[in-house]
Amino acid sequence: MAHDSGGAGKGRDGHRDGHKDGRKDGPGKGSGRSARKRARLDAGLYEAELLRLQAELVALQEWVRSTGARVLVIFEGRDAAGKGSAIKRVTEYLNPRFARIVALPAPTERQRGEWYFQRYVAHLPAAGEIVLMDRSWYNRAGVEHVMGFCTPAEHKRFLAQCPVFERLLVQDGILLLKYWFSISHAEQERRFKSRLDDPMRQWKLSPMDREAILRWEDYSRAKDEMFVQTDTAESPWYVVEAEDKRRARINLIAHLLASIDYTEVRTEPVTLPERPRAINYTRPPRELFRYVPDHAANLENPVDD
Repeated sequence: MAHDSGGAGKGRDGHRDGHKDGRKDGPGKGSGRSARKRARLDAGLYEAELLRLQAELVALQEWVRSTGARVLVIFEGRDAAGKGSAIKRVTEYLNPRFARIVALPAPTERQRGEWYFQRYVAHLPAAGEIVLMDRSWYNRAGVEHVMGFCTPAEHKRFLAQCPVFERLLVQDGILLLKYWFSISHAEQERRFKSRLDDPMRQWKLSPMDREAILRWEDYSRAKDEMFVQTDTAESPWYVVEAEDKRRARINLIAHLLASIDYTEVRTEPVTLPERPRAINYTRPPRELFRYVPDHAANLENPVDD
């Protein structure tokens, strides 16, 4: 395998330093304050770089598939921070047989009686797989803790067990990356309001979104405590400044690619044979089949009222 699971991926040391800088409020290229003042990334630059990075993601997946590597990427952060849209861009051109998105619903009554991490273990990547978790076991450190869905003792136990659990995953060879999408409360509220009158996105709104606004500081304190306990050398957190979704997606994918020492996998080119002539076959009459109505023709030739 080209990647040494016990060490850092290419470029990780530099990104790790940037991660630390990004948690401070002082000036500088890596600071969160300066990042949030930047204008929205130009659409042309964004589309061109996104396509280039997505081509690299395809190369990464081929390396993962051919070497049997296991990649697990965790997406956490504020509600409406753009986690889902970032995941869509990551997986857009990947083979779904080897790249899975995991977005678990609320636990069942039986699952509530299990060891907390148990239901997540079933979704860990097998050899040759990339798994993207749209929220993860960190629900216990965030929404469950803030909303009182778990007891203080369960929350405390989670913070103690989580670094041990993740250390075991990394020691077993899983390439684990954890991203926290960060936005301001003003931007979060703006995105919530934009969904109110959008029938295509109203499903994204829930009572939890209302609580996300009312309990902003509670979630901030929960996130700070989570980082103190779970930002470890074996499985560090990386903050994605997500005020601008375009920048967030580009920065996330670039960092993901730089964090894994993958190499190009050369495959045998596929050639297409000449189609042989049909022998002793006649296609049945079209009238024997049920065809979908040609709705597209109505767009080309609309019927006048």
